[in-house]
Amino acid sequence: MEEVTTHLPTREGQGGGSIILFPGSFDPFTIGHADLVERALQLFDEIIIAVGINEQKSGWIPVEQRVQALRDFYQGNAHVRVESYSGLTTDFASSVGASAILRGVRTVKDFEYEQQMADINRHLSGIDTVCLFASPQLAAISSSLIRELAHFGKDITPYLPEGLQYAAVSNSAT
Repeated sequence: MEEVTTHLPTREGQGGGSIILFPGSFDPFTIGHADLVERALQLFDEIIIAVGINEQKSGWIPVEQRVQALRDFYQGNAHVRVESYSGLTTDFASSVGASAILRGVRTVKDFEYEQQMADINRHLSGIDTVCLFASPQLAAISSSLIRELAHFGKDITPYLPEGLQYAAVSNSAT
């Protein structure tokens, strides 16, 4: 019988050192994003939250503030690192030694998009994508929804992780 070799992520103490990259705009970072981070840490030794810089978009919260807020929020967790990057996600993933890219899936539409991106990313770099489905109670939450609620003066506190603070944005309606 032929031996089957798997290339699953390993945990520390099992030949570990596995790193997953979680790229996104995180404008803002939601409780759904935080849930994915916690769940991914059960599978990988380290997660790098990679705040993407898109020169064509100004963003609701400046990139530097998003990065700093996330660094402050995850301060003391040696398994979470926060970086910003520009360019192709696969190039950044390779540069930081990530063995996989993390993506969250809320809907069928998300799944179709993420599948196409995963195929291209694997073709470009050989890096696989790990998709985690949103927890059902969090599936309706998106950064764009939160920005819209804030625009209309609604309280966004329930949708942001408790303790995450942005310098320019209050967690509640202004």
